[in-house]
Amino acid sequence: MLAGCAQAPQSAAAAAPRPAPLAPTVDKATALGGQRAAGAPYEVVGSEVWDVKDPVSGRTYQVFVALPASYAESPGRRYPVLYVTDADYAFPLARQIGRRLNVEGPKLQEFILVGLSYAVGDDGVTSRRRDYTPTRKGPSSAPAEAVHGEAAPYITYLREQVLPFVAGRYRTDESQRLLLGHSYGALLGTQILFTDPGLFAGYILGSPSYWYDKHVMERFERDHASAHDDLPASVYMYVGERETPAFGNDADMVADARRMDAALRAHRYPSLRLQLDVLNDEDHLSVAPRGLTKGLKYLLAADAAK
Repeated sequence: MLAGCAQAPQSAAAAAPRPAPLAPTVDKATALGGQRAAGAPYEVVGSEVWDVKDPVSGRTYQVFVALPASYAESPGRRYPVLYVTDADYAFPLARQIGRRLNVEGPKLQEFILVGLSYAVGDDGVTSRRRDYTPTRKGPSSAPAEAVHGEAAPYITYLREQVLPFVAGRYRTDESQRLLLGHSYGALLGTQILFTDPGLFAGYILGSPSYWYDKHVMERFERDHASAHDDLPASVYMYVGERETPAFGNDADMVADARRMDAALRAHRYPSLRLQLDVLNDEDHLSVAPRGLTKGLKYLLAADAAK
């Protein structure tokens, strides 16, 4: 359960004029160092939840927000902002990893964390297979009634509704707007990279599902390359070394990631900063915390801000 649930404006225009709060409301649990009454639900302290509607599809999505510790004390400061897909899982994970890395001194820049959760009323599987995939040709293992391939309108929703909503309410540094996605979330992130690269300055692409629709994302890569001489972004990709058929997987996600990495490097884009790590002893489910940690260090190293 996340604290501070509220109803958001239904459009970016409505959101922007509203004053930005300096910090989430400090509740009793925060003042007591996270202590709560026996039997009370656990909450992510200092977080907020907003409903942001997509006026085109009519769906409402929840957006989670957590602000850095110094936010209230630094009213003139703007912060990098990290958007994470699959927020029900990734939001608390990214929040705690980001905080822990700075326990013994600043290793990371402080950042505003924004979780992109699923459509209200949908379960996670339904929402992500629809909104994070590029074509309607989903895997054969999916149910016959499953809907895929609506990533393009979802990206439009992010661009026209969510990003202006967050920028109008919080002190974000829009030049350091970043995206994290894992699996289908990384497939979505890669589609954004190739179709609307200016939407984010940096990407953490974890175990990307490049096998999807017979490696259709490789066509997206070729289409971008045929029309552009540059790709201005910082990209950190990770995959677990056990994400191969040798360990019982249908797809060779290590080979897929390496092929994408090689294709990008072959173009010698002058503004592309790229790293791929194949993380030993990790599989598709275990690799995310380690990959996220390395990705945060890659994109938000404290030294880089000096």
